[in-house]
Amino acid sequence: MKGVVVCFLFLSSLTSMAQDCQHFLFLQKDKTIEMTSYDKKGEPNGRTVYHVSEVSAGGGTIKGNVNSEMFDKKDKPMAKTSCQIQCNGGVMMIDMQMMFPRQQAEQMKTEAKATNVYLEYPAKMAVGDVLKDGNMTVDMNNAGLASAMTMVISERKVEGQESITTSAGTWNCFRISYKGRLTIKMGPIPINTSLDGAEWYAPGFGMIKTQSKYGTTAITSIK
Repeated sequence: MKGVVVCFLFLSSLTSMAQDCQHFLFLQKDKTIEMTSYDKKGEPNGRTVYHVSEVSAGGGTIKGNVNSEMFDKKDKPMAKTSCQIQCNGGVMMIDMQMMFPRQQAEQMKTEAKATNVYLEYPAKMAVGDVLKDGNMTVDMNNAGLASAMTMVISERKVEGQESITTSAGTWNCFRISYKGRLTIKMGPIPINTSLDGAEWYAPGFGMIKTQSKYGTTAITSIK
């Protein structure tokens, strides 16, 4: 009888974790999400289309494989990438490759391998919370020329709550500020770029909007 109870509790916990994760946008199979980028003046200057190709579950974690394609302001294809989103018990782990500035998108066409790629978003947030840092390194090879890009996201803080409305819907979001640094190394001297910004995250759903010195991005279509 005790074994039956333990088994029931284990299965119940797995069901609960699945329910905590099932509404995340990038964990819904065959979902297509479009995010539009805007320059500092608020003019559209490109878009990124994401397609969730596969969703799997195991060990209490749900994983979504996401293919993406970037387009420039003239709707010309720029680059294609793939990444993975994970969720465990409502804790969302987003592939940091999704945070690369569009200015570096062309470089992602080369043969690349990424490590330490996930940025965590806890199931429960409150204004004033400090979130975990994240870092990622991408080693690239372009016709025998080796290079590397390292992105560090730190000082992540939940600054407030706001309602965000786009052409795709309305969400109650937490606004998260952060410090970011992108280092590109193609020789002896690294090139550093500041990526400080903010993002608007809807718990249980996903990222709705981002803002940096380059402009903003926002979800504009969900199919």
